[in-house]
Amino acid sequence: MTIVRWEPFRGVAALQDRINRAFEDAFPQTRETEDEIAMCSWRPAVDIHKTDDGIVVQADLPGVKKEGVSVEVKENILIIRGERKTDASIKEENYFRRERCFGTFSRSFTLNEAIHPDKISAKFKDGVLEITIPEPEVTKPKQITVNVE
Repeated sequence: MTIVRWEPFRGVAALQDRINRAFEDAFPQTRETEDEIAMCSWRPAVDIHKTDDGIVVQADLPGVKKEGVSVEVKENILIIRGERKTDASIKEENYFRRERCFGTFSRSFTLNEAIHPDKISAKFKDGVLEITIPEPEVTKPKQITVNVE
């Protein structure tokens, strides 16, 4: 006779899977809708590249107005904030499908070198924010003459 160890919770995981499948079959839209809502935290895509003059940051901000964007440099951290607003003239019940996300966003990037915030420039054209950060000037060593008495 073989002795088999009794495990009272062995079938609980399988039971949970069967219950989940039953709910998914009965309410297929509920899970899909929850997944879509959970994935809708909007973060604009950003490209950062180096040029001969410094660093360029390009952020895709379609549907965002120039007044809805702020660029700030604080302790060598570049912060881009803004908001994309939904079209209030369209009622929620009139949508057949809604994939674009709306709301506030914030992106932060740490800059490697100490920069001068007053020399940073930004332009906004065709839904793309372009921030140009000039390369900091190299501090030249200062020669000090020592007088011997």
